[in-house]
Amino acid sequence: MSALRVVVIATHGFSPFHFSVPSMVFDKAIPEPGLFRVDICAEQPGRVESDIGMSLNVAHGLELLNTADIIIVPFWEHPATEPSPELLAALRTAWQRGAEVAGLCLGAYVLAYAGLLNNRRASTHWEYERDFAGRFPHIRLDSNALYTRDERLITSAGTAAGIDCCLHIVREKYGAALANRVARRMVVPPYREGGQAQFIERVIPETTRDVQINELIALLRRSLEKRHDIDSLAAAVGMSRRTLTRHFSKATGMTIGEWLSAERLQRSQELLETTDHSIERIALLAGYQSPVSFRQSFKAHFNVSPSEWRRTFRGPGHRMSCASA
Repeated sequence: MSALRVVVIATHGFSPFHFSVPSMVFDKAIPEPGLFRVDICAEQPGRVESDIGMSLNVAHGLELLNTADIIIVPFWEHPATEPSPELLAALRTAWQRGAEVAGLCLGAYVLAYAGLLNNRRASTHWEYERDFAGRFPHIRLDSNALYTRDERLITSAGTAAGIDCCLHIVREKYGAALANRVARRMVVPPYREGGQAQFIERVIPETTRDVQINELIALLRRSLEKRHDIDSLAAAVGMSRRTLTRHFSKATGMTIGEWLSAERLQRSQELLETTDHSIERIALLAGYQSPVSFRQSFKAHFNVSPSEWRRTFRGPGHRMSCASA
């Protein structure tokens, strides 16, 4: 079997980290020679500057895409910058003849601008989720996935997720055993549990423009562990149920139930990361009815268990003062 040709596209302002990922996974870290051949191209051969002052001297132009088995766009400088018609046409032509095309991180924007992702599943960095969805409403954006594949079109979430994505390609081409060996050489997990959701910052605004709602939010935060109902909350701020519901939604963009759920998840994250409390104690402090309901809600939102979250963000060496789960 001949080597699979991987062509990595260098673009203006490229990120050295993103660019190095496919070069490492498909070349330097491959334990068996001859499986992949990695080449670099650019729209205009010559010097291409990175975003930190480094530069590449690229010998080849887009003609390399004509014979590539796998094409990787490892980065894109800005979501609002539309790629050139030449680059977009070259990517479409390559995909139509059977090549796989991957966009790592914001490289997904290039595939989207080319129209390749229309009516398909894709992922990109969580910070650009809203922008991406607004620009490309016909793409089914998966905001949780570390990477996605849809008919020879591969996209990944931000930064390090490009490693997960490239290891996935190795796994698909040559099996899990080889992908695991590559991962070991790079000292990275061959497959990460969970998804991008565990890294998304879900910051709830501290205040709103509504003074009464701000007072209610402060009350709720002081007593998050208690049960709350609409009638008692409405009485606390001197409103009717209907008025409170309307004002709260207008001020926060959420129902009271949605706000409480988000706040409890955020509180539990903080407690998992900064305290040695047991899972049972955290469930109580965050206002869950039971440890079981806490685990279920946490797993549903982040695709990892509370204990897995704690290990990810505190490491395996922290000492527990109480039993965990």
